[in-house]
Amino acid sequence: MAEIRQLPQSLVNQIAAGEVVERPASVIKELVENALDAGADRIEVQVVAGGVKQLSVRDNGHGMGPEQLPLAISPHATSKIRDLDDLEAVASFGFRGEALASIQSISRLRLVSRTADADHGWELAPGVFDEPRPTPAKAGTLVDVRDLFFNVPARRKFLRTERTEFGHVDQLMRKLALANPDVAFRLIHNDRPVLDLSAVTLETLDQRIAAVLGQGFLEQAREIDASASGFSLQGLVASPQYARASTDQQLFFVNGRVVRDRLIAHAIRRAYSDVLHHGRHPAYVLSLHLDPAAVDVNVHPTKAEVRFRDARGVHDFLFQSVHRALATPGGASSSSAVEPGLAGSAAPGMPFAGEAARPAMGTVTMGTATMGGGRSAQGYFSLLEQGRAAEGEGGRVAEPLPEDAEIPPLGYAIAHLGEIYILARNRDGLVIVDAHAAAERVTYERLKQSYRQQALSAAPLLLPVDLGVSPVEAEAFETWQEAFAAAGVVLDRIGPERVRVREVPVMLREADIETLVREMLAEMRRVPLAGGDVPRAVVDDRIDEILSTMACHGSVRANRRLTVAEMNALLRDMERTERSDQCNHGRPTWRRLTIEELDRWFMRGQ
Repeated sequence: MAEIRQLPQSLVNQIAAGEVVERPASVIKELVENALDAGADRIEVQVVAGGVKQLSVRDNGHGMGPEQLPLAISPHATSKIRDLDDLEAVASFGFRGEALASIQSISRLRLVSRTADADHGWELAPGVFDEPRPTPAKAGTLVDVRDLFFNVPARRKFLRTERTEFGHVDQLMRKLALANPDVAFRLIHNDRPVLDLSAVTLETLDQRIAAVLGQGFLEQAREIDASASGFSLQGLVASPQYARASTDQQLFFVNGRVVRDRLIAHAIRRAYSDVLHHGRHPAYVLSLHLDPAAVDVNVHPTKAEVRFRDARGVHDFLFQSVHRALATPGGASSSSAVEPGLAGSAAPGMPFAGEAARPAMGTVTMGTATMGGGRSAQGYFSLLEQGRAAEGEGGRVAEPLPEDAEIPPLGYAIAHLGEIYILARNRDGLVIVDAHAAAERVTYERLKQSYRQQALSAAPLLLPVDLGVSPVEAEAFETWQEAFAAAGVVLDRIGPERVRVREVPVMLREADIETLVREMLAEMRRVPLAGGDVPRAVVDDRIDEILSTMACHGSVRANRRLTVAEMNALLRDMERTERSDQCNHGRPTWRRLTIEELDRWFMRGQ
C-alpha cells in the first residue's frame, strides 16, 4: 500500500490554481475584485496576446506596505475575514486568501504597491527576488502576471485562441463595469484601448449601460425598483421585443457580485414565459441586494455561484418584480425607452441602488377591465359596443388634433390597412397595430383574470388514470401530496411505484393527464424550492395555454374590416391591458414611428 505523505506547498497551490484559474479572464476577475476591496475607484487592465503572454491590473486603492507583500502571496492569508462570523456574512469580493498564491504558482508574478502616506512603493517578484525592495510607484497596487501556465503545460493546452481568450476578458470587464458604476475602468489589449469608462454620476448611468450593452438595449429597457421582505432589486429588463438568440445580455449581480444561478435564471425566465417568442432569450441587467448573512457566496471556488438561505423567497420576489415590470402596457407611455429619471436611481457604491424618492414597482396600479365568466368564451365580444361608445371621443379623426387636447398614448385610429393593421396617430407620430395580435392579448388577459378570480375546483375523472413512477418520483409525491390537492389534482399511491389520478381541474379534463402529472413531479424535483406554489404554477401554465388558444380563436380575425370606432375601442383596451406589447406567442402587437423618424426617412431639413 502506498505511503500517505504531505503534499509540498507548491503542488497544493497549483491544485488550488486549477480551481480558481481557468483562463486569463479568471486571473483578471480575482485581481479586479481585490482592487475593488482595496477601495479603488480607478482600475486599468492591460492585456497582451489575450492575457496568456501578459496581463496586469493597476488600481489606486489603499496599497500595501513591505510587510504585507509576502503575506499577499501566501496561501489562505487575507485581510477580509477574521473568524466564522465574518465568513457567514462576508461582504467583500475576495476572502479565501488563495487567489494570489494560486496565480503566483502558475505564472511569473510581480507585485508593486504603495500606500498613500509612503514616500515610495515596494516591489516583490517571487523567484526573482523574494524580499520586498523599494521602487518608485504611484499610490495603489500593480499586479503583473506573465506566461500563464508556463509550468503547467497540460493546462496551457486547454487555452483557446487569442481572440477567444480576449473575448472572455472583454465580457468580464463589461460585467464588472456595470456592477460597479462608480468606478472608472480602462481595458487595453495589445497597446490598443478597448474600453475607457469614466465613473458615472447619478445623471450618466444610462451612458454606461449604453456603452456596455448598446443603445438598442437602453431604448427597449424597462426599469425595476422593487423592495420587499428584506430584498431590494434594481436595474433594467428589456422588453420581449428585444429578445436575443443567446444569453449574452443577461447580467445579474448579488450584493455587487457577478453571479450565475439556476434559481435566478428560472425565476426571470418564468416571468417572461407568457410574452417571449419561442427559442429567444430575455436581456436584463439586474442587481439584487440582501443581508450578506442571507446568502452564502462560499459555495464555489471562483465565487460565481451563490446559495440563498430563503431560496423560495428570492425566487418569488424576482418573479413578481420582473413580472410586474413586463405587465406594464407599452401604450401607457409614449415611449418604451427607459425614463430619463433612471440615472437618478443609482447611488455611488451601490449599482442601481434606487435611493431616489420614486415609487417601487409594487406600487404601480394597472387598469384592467373585468369580464364575467359566462361571456369569456365569446372572444372579443365587446369590441363593437365599445366602438360605438367611442364615436364621441375620437371615433372620427380626419381633422387635425387640437394642440391642447389630451391624446391617449396609442392615439386615434385613421385607417385599417389591408384589413390587418390599424394605423393610428398620436402626439408623437404614427402607431401601427396588428389588430388580431392585440385583440388576442386583450382577450387572453381578460380570460386569465376571470379564471384567477374563481376558486380552482376539481372534478372526478370518469376513468381514473394509473401511471408508473420511479421511486424518487413516488417519494416526491408523498412529500407534495397536499400541494397536488391544492392545485386541484387528487392522486392516490396505489403501489410502491404506481399512483392513480382521480380528480383534475375542470379545465384540464381534456388534457393529457399523464403528461401533466409527470411534468408536475419533474418540476418539483428540478426546481430548488419548497412549498405548494411549484405544482400550482405548472397547472397554471397548462391552463394559460388553453386560455391562449381560446383567445386566439375568439379574437378579431385577419381580413375582417374594422370601423374607426372599433379600432379606437381596441386601442383603449390595449392601454388598459397588461403585457399588451406582445401577443400570446411573444410577437409584438404594435410599433411606433415618430415624426423625427419620418423626417429622417424623407430627408427633411437635410
